[in-house]
Amino acid sequence: MKLSEHFSLFEMTKSQIAIRRGVPNQPNAQVITHLQAVCENILEPVRAHYQTPFSPSSAYRSEMLNRLMGSHNRSQHIRGEAVDFEVPNVSTLELAHWIKDHLEFDQLILEYFDPERPRSGWVHCSYVEGKNRGRILTIGMGSIKQGLPERGA
Repeated sequence: MKLSEHFSLFEMTKSQIAIRRGVPNQPNAQVITHLQAVCENILEPVRAHYQTPFSPSSAYRSEMLNRLMGSHNRSQHIRGEAVDFEVPNVSTLELAHWIKDHLEFDQLILEYFDPERPRSGWVHCSYVEGKNRGRILTIGMGSIKQGLPERGA
């Protein structure tokens, strides 16, 4: 099932951990609607801007899968409102800044970025129809900071 022009339900629910552990990871209709909004409002604009195909590393997670991953029980991934991803050959810091400057979002989190390795880490971005807070964080080893590092940091 296609959720948008370039993204499918399969890739938005695929999980290596779920496959290995035999954990069900099937979203309900409401979650599918949320995933579609994330695809249309976050992933498609990013793909169009960078003109590069990519696949999310994590999107929807069932409650059981989310627990296995050690994630918070209020994670937006459970509701299908969040996606983690990288774009090949694009600095994750640059990707995060582009999203901040051009898209509406609920949360934008630059996770585990190392300035010494420009394509390290990943971007977590969420979208909540009509309720986007525009919250921006940088998370690293034991630290959570408001905002993003400066470009070139």
